[in-house]
Amino acid sequence: MTKILMLSAAGALLLGLAACDPYNPADRAVGGAAIGAGAGAATGAAIGGGPGAAVGAGVGAGLGATTGVLTTPMPPPPPSPGY
Repeated sequence: MTKILMLSAAGALLLGLAACDPYNPADRAVGGAAIGAGAGAATGAAIGGGPGAAVGAGVGAGLGATTGVLTTPMPPPPPSPGY
């Protein structure tokens, strides 16, 4: 049962991230934090058990949010008025 719950939570997270604006630094920070927290928790749990998962989630969220903000692309220029 927990496997089904985890898969449905992962699916909901991916759908929520799909609605993010790629040119908004705040959206990219939230998406990066969510992905980083998940990856950090999984890695921390594999290495250090329960406390390692908590530390990994915190560190991953921080690094993911920072990376999301720093890698935000510039929006495309508006179309020319001739069209």
